[in-house]
Amino acid sequence: MEAQTNPSKKRRFHLTRGQAEAVQGYAFLLPAIIIVLVFFLAAIAFALYMSFNKVNMYSQTYTFRGLKNYTNIFTDGIALTALKNTALFSLVVVPTQTFFALLIAYALSNKSIKFKKLFRLIYFLPTLTSSAALTLIFMFIFNINGPVNGFFTGLGLYHDPINFLQQPEYALKVIMVMNIWSTVPNFMTVYLASLVDLPDSLYEAADMDGASSWQKLLNITVPYLRPITTYVLLMGIIGTFQMFDQAYIFSNGSGGPDNSTLTVALMVYQYAFGQMNTMGYACALAIFLAIVIYIVARLAEKLNGGNGLKDM
Repeated sequence: MEAQTNPSKKRRFHLTRGQAEAVQGYAFLLPAIIIVLVFFLAAIAFALYMSFNKVNMYSQTYTFRGLKNYTNIFTDGIALTALKNTALFSLVVVPTQTFFALLIAYALSNKSIKFKKLFRLIYFLPTLTSSAALTLIFMFIFNINGPVNGFFTGLGLYHDPINFLQQPEYALKVIMVMNIWSTVPNFMTVYLASLVDLPDSLYEAADMDGASSWQKLLNITVPYLRPITTYVLLMGIIGTFQMFDQAYIFSNGSGGPDNSTLTVALMVYQYAFGQMNTMGYACALAIFLAIVIYIVARLAEKLNGGNGLKDM
């Protein structure tokens, strides 16, 4: 006789409403999770592995070298030059862009200023332009026959035009000016969005005490915006230390003149995708740059009072 199964004894797997919603949520997240795992975590792990090896991309061979790629950074004169250029670039650009962004945002938040929306639009326009286009525009402006030389020679400040693009003492400074001009509007918008929540009663109390605009800026606005300033500093440090496209276009990928515009990010590109076949050393440079960015960002956060992204 065939064994008869009792339907009442069959187990049926049912999900609760919460479990079903959780499964549905993870199903929606699955594509993003796969992308993060493959293109971020796996890529970082593979780059870390290659940084300890001498990699030959043509023969696909890996020779373990230990920490030699990392120690070579401190004996490589070109790498030290790139680190110096990157540090100088960040040291000048980050405080300057933060100062002007805060100052312009404070001025535009003043209720007595007319045509504020028009000014905000004008100031924000550089952010809408691509970095490549801005670089080409500034290369034209600072060209030996460009408007800057024409203006200064017309005023009689100097007689012979300066070749800003080909002289090492000026080349990196031109990129600094360009970067400050293009990033201030973005951070200005961040400050403006935060100033909306600043209570008017603080300014009214300061007016009753006879405080000037500068006193209100230094004693009310700046302390209130400290967490936002930390965020702006962190984003500025990360952006300047990773600066690549402007230096690449400006120097046509060479980092010239005389390595004056060579940054660490551009050097990583040269070693990784150039003719030297030194992908392992390039990965070590990239990991080292990430560590430097983290240390500098943490120091900036501490110096500004420790009110960083975690408190926002």
